[in-house]
Amino acid sequence: MANQLEISDAEREPVTGEASDQAGQYLSFTLGEETFAVNITHIREIIEYEAVTTVPMMPAFLRGVINLRGRVVPVIDLAVRFGRPPTEIRRRTCIVIIELSKQQTHQDLGILVDSVNEVVEIEPSSQERPPAFGAGLRNDFIEGIGKVDGRFIVVLDIDQALSVTEMSALAEAMSTAPRPS
Repeated sequence: MANQLEISDAEREPVTGEASDQAGQYLSFTLGEETFAVNITHIREIIEYEAVTTVPMMPAFLRGVINLRGRVVPVIDLAVRFGRPPTEIRRRTCIVIIELSKQQTHQDLGILVDSVNEVVEIEPSSQERPPAFGAGLRNDFIEGIGKVDGRFIVVLDIDQALSVTEMSALAEAMSTAPRPS
């Protein structure tokens, strides 16, 4: 049985109303040498890496699927999604289960990361808009750049980075693309 950390619903409650000026909580993790963060309201749980079942003819960023308590959950290699080399599986490699919500539907996706660091608080005043250049990511994937303990963390707009609609379109394009002879 894989070790896992489950995030309670109370910990995942979004900050609303007057409290929105307070620091937000973010799960920080590494991809390569970079540190990224996702708002904790999107985090369902963190599990140790387990072998994924590959799915034929899918885009390279779709590493495969896992069985999570009887549910099929797609696992996205976030590094490949960001145009980088595939994540190398190591001792600290984890799958972070993300919950995306759109209108009345919920979709769980796993993201493959090199390691999970910690939950950090980022004050709104210490978070800046993404730069127009140099981040190495599409700007719509970045919610902001946060400063924590003197270091910068790229805060992801996970709804954009893991847009199910966009990834489905990419998968469809892959399946209809002509095969090399």
